[in-house]
Amino acid sequence: METLKNKVVLITGANRGIGKSLVKACLEKGARKIYATARDVNKIPDFGNDRVVALTLDITDNTQILEVLEKTKDTEVLINNAGVLSPGNILEGEINAIENDMNVNYLGTIQMMQAFAPILEKNTPSKIINIASIVAYSPLPSIAGYSASKTALYSATLSVRIELEKKGVTVHAVNPGAIDTDMNKGSDWEMPSSDEIATIILDKVETGTLDIVPDEIGLGMYNKWKEAPSKLAAFFSELYHSK
Repeated sequence: METLKNKVVLITGANRGIGKSLVKACLEKGARKIYATARDVNKIPDFGNDRVVALTLDITDNTQILEVLEKTKDTEVLINNAGVLSPGNILEGEINAIENDMNVNYLGTIQMMQAFAPILEKNTPSKIINIASIVAYSPLPSIAGYSASKTALYSATLSVRIELEKKGVTVHAVNPGAIDTDMNKGSDWEMPSSDEIATIILDKVETGTLDIVPDEIGLGMYNKWKEAPSKLAAFFSELYHSK
């Protein structure tokens, strides 16, 4: 088992939700250094540990990516967690909101992988961990732009996995279901905490699991999809039309 102990980790979107919890989980795993990044560095919590280095990073800004890259060339594990969610369907949703979801969740993450791949190849054995979503398997119309961007990210993650598989870089895809974060605020579902999910994600990374569904809600959806993709689509259709 390849552990995260003594590894240097970079996490995007580390100011809240799963990203914040992943910083704490990496500390518990014994990571040597954690670069915690966010668009507004002032919103990154004080984790009370000098192994955490806070950095400003907007993953849609390639200039900022390259500036951070120069400071983080010892990175061995890249966790692409930064993301946004704009509610709305395809036919009535604002095109600017759909475009923003795609720019952050998909294109921004691709820019991160392109920039850091050469560093990770030098620092092998290394890892990329992309936080996608269960909607990668079947888009949910009420968050259609987000769903499309995460589906695209999952596809890109599988491509990068093949590209890097012989270069000492392992690529993991994480497709959570409903997690108790700001993105799901107001839901009446009983959801696991982001701290719990972050620990499960890293446990599965250490055991070498490539495609990770870390929660019971997500696993239920994934199993429907695995049995027949139309079953998950039907579930989302019922969820959408029941509102």
